Parts: sequence; C-alpha cells; structure tokens
Amino acid sequence: MKRILLLLAFLLCTGLSAFAQKQIIRTDGAPQPVGPYSQGVVAQGLLFVAGQVGLDPATRKLVEGGLEKEVPQIMENIKAILAAHGMDMTHVVNTTIFMKNLAQFEKVNDLYASYFTRDFPARTTVGVDAIPAGGAIEIAVVAVVPFRKRKK
Repeated sequence: MKRILLLLAFLLCTGLSAFAQKQIIRTDGAPQPVGPYSQGVVAQGLLFVAGQVGLDPATRKLVEGGLEKEVPQIMENIKAILAAHGMDMTHVVNTTIFMKNLAQFEKVNDLYASYFTRDFPARTTVGVDAIPAGGAIEIAVVAVVPFRKRKK
C-alpha cells in the first residue's frame, strides 16, 4: 500500500510539473510591449493578458476618438492575444478595467457587453489618474486555457 501511495504521489507531482512552466504569448495582431513585459503569459492553466490600451498594432499609436474608439481597439488587441494561443473571449474568466473617468462607466458597459454575451467573466473596475499612452482606459484579462491546449 505504501508503494502504491508513493507511486501515485510521484505520478501526480510529475504530471503537474508541466503546469509549473510558463509560456510567453506573442502576436503581431496586438501592440508590441513598450517595456519589460509580455503580451501574455500562460501559467498554471491560465492565460494572463497584459493590460491593453487603445493602441493600433500597426502604428503603435493611440486610436483617436476617445473611449468609444479605444474600447473596441483594446478588445480587438485582447482577442488577438487570446487567438495567438487558440482561444477566444469565451475563455476569459476575469477582467480588470482601469478608467480615468468613472462617469463614463455606462458607456464602457455598453461597449464591453458586445464582447461578452453570456457567462460573463468576473470584473473589477478602478478609477485611476492616468493611463499609459494618454488613453482613457486600460483593460487586462485572465482566461482559462482549455484542457486540450495545456502542454505537458
């Protein structure tokens, strides 16, 4: 019995060791990092997407038009990072939103809702003084990697 327990413990530990690794996600479909961070990192069965602002991936400049243009660009950037790992918005389980002007919360809800139609992720929204690149909003997400995508 003791040998069986030791064998099971060994198999469990070695089988889970693959989840202790991290994988860096990169795509040209989203803006390249402007500092020492990655667009996305897979670890422990989760994909952590770095906070995105409304930068156009081609020009690396903030899209013009304020919140109404920034949110769709941000969400497209997030979708591109998810897609680089074979995922989509249905895999998102948590969203963190940083806004310069919380009075625009309803507008963000309207724009956000078009990307999540059911089984909504958990969400936190925080008011901040400044956003990188002079943006009005920044959004970061965490997504669950489907079991078939997890590498051993």
